[in-house]
Amino acid sequence: MMRYFAVVSALLFRLIVPAAAEEPVRSECLAMANAPPRATPVSLRRIAARADEVSITYAGHSTYYIETPGGIRIATDYSGAYRTGRLPDIVTMNRAHSTHYSLFPDPHIQHVLHGWGDDGQPAHYAMRIGDVYIRNVTTDIRRYFGEDSSGEMIKDGNSIFIFEVAGLCIGHLGHLHHKLDETHFAAIGRLDIVMVPIDGTYTMSLDGVSEITRRLRASVVLPMHRFATPLDEFMRLIGQQFEIDQRSERTIRISRDTLPSTPTVIILDGV
Repeated sequence: MMRYFAVVSALLFRLIVPAAAEEPVRSECLAMANAPPRATPVSLRRIAARADEVSITYAGHSTYYIETPGGIRIATDYSGAYRTGRLPDIVTMNRAHSTHYSLFPDPHIQHVLHGWGDDGQPAHYAMRIGDVYIRNVTTDIRRYFGEDSSGEMIKDGNSIFIFEVAGLCIGHLGHLHHKLDETHFAAIGRLDIVMVPIDGTYTMSLDGVSEITRRLRASVVLPMHRFATPLDEFMRLIGQQFEIDQRSERTIRISRDTLPSTPTVIILDGV
């Protein structure tokens, strides 16, 4: 009888306070930002690299498609104009020109994440979908939404989206309009791969975005939102510590253990 009551009590406890037994969702990239590097045998690295590759494809403008080892497909700054492959499971958007968002996305897209707040509050994401953990860091943005293009700054109108998957920390700066301060960098944490707008006019100056790129110290820099910006000028500004790798294809496949040993700007076809 005592055993019966013990079992019933345990079941009731789990029903009443399930959150107490659940592991809180947290950012591995923030946790790893100050952690010492871990040594992994070369043989295990090769196995992990094959199993944990992430595919990143440049579609156009500021839209990259990220495909995770678990089959989740993400499109950044999604407007619907730049498509490749199957419909994404997750899309992120930013409150800039209509090339960075859609108010009427395909209803079959399961997760539509606005980089701006829809309720007067800053957008906030800290969520796991399949094998990817998604979070954001908000920044201000000039008013370019709809027909109102006064240039006035809107607080928290843009989001830097960060995707944590297969041990990689992947960041997309969105339509960034101002320098980042220490609180921004602390909230972003470690980035292995960063997608950076290099138009030098509609977003930030090349000097400004180059400074941010150097500070983030990502292993891979993927330019976007380029227009006619000379690549040589961008490379000169970010410094000689970055190598350049210009590709003839639109897709890279990369894992935590195949990141370049030297910070590298990878120019995919179409950029």
